[in-house]
Amino acid sequence: MSLLTLSDMSVTLRGHPVFSDVSLQIGEGEVVGLIGPNGAGKTTLMRAALGLVPHNGVSSLANMPARQRARHAAWMPQNHEIAWPVDVETLVTLGRIPHLGAGQSVTEQDRQAVDRALEQMGLEPLRHRTATRLSGGEQTRVLIARTLAQDTPLVMADEPVAGLDPAHQIQTMRCFQEIAAQGKSVLVSIHDLGLAVRHCSRLVMLANNQLVADGAPSAVLTPENLRDRFGISAHFAQTTSGPVFQPLDVLK
Repeated sequence: MSLLTLSDMSVTLRGHPVFSDVSLQIGEGEVVGLIGPNGAGKTTLMRAALGLVPHNGVSSLANMPARQRARHAAWMPQNHEIAWPVDVETLVTLGRIPHLGAGQSVTEQDRQAVDRALEQMGLEPLRHRTATRLSGGEQTRVLIARTLAQDTPLVMADEPVAGLDPAHQIQTMRCFQEIAAQGKSVLVSIHDLGLAVRHCSRLVMLANNQLVADGAPSAVLTPENLRDRFGISAHFAQTTSGPVFQPLDVLK
């Protein structure tokens, strides 16, 4: 079953093409890493898929009514700043809004979803803290928890590990893998290719206004793609601890 289908998607902003003719499908049980150099259009592609920016082509998500879309896909944008001085539990509970009817109070099922999300992100000790008084990394974890509490078949997260310390970066990516193991899927834009290699089942690479590679990490992060798309060399090896990817140098 496809959780997201894009067909011939193109976006032009302020007269400049961002990307053209992008087609892809995301099925069940996948962690798909969206990678590419700065300015490749990763954020724009995710926003276009959600129907948040004008586009040509077809997105199965953008074609859904807004309420159905909110129950199908949870969206975590790149801006991780929290503006509301509410406690962590209240903020995470906002993820349940798509599941509530008009005037409906939070149910036991909603509370359980919030509790799971807080536990997954290691936020139980911060449950009653004011979110705006947390560190930047802690605020990011709260927003990830809100996304998880939405409990949708598809999670779309734009650079969710940016600003997190290494332990919480790994924890977040492992959480996405656990979601995929439940038959759901995650589309995550990510710059850390080492994390992407270890935790994504599939990589989609954008560069030069188009989708240039789509497949297993080892098939996408080839020396040629790294040279031509990122301008780097790297060490990529399969070890007893799993795949290891380390950028080495900038190619002149």
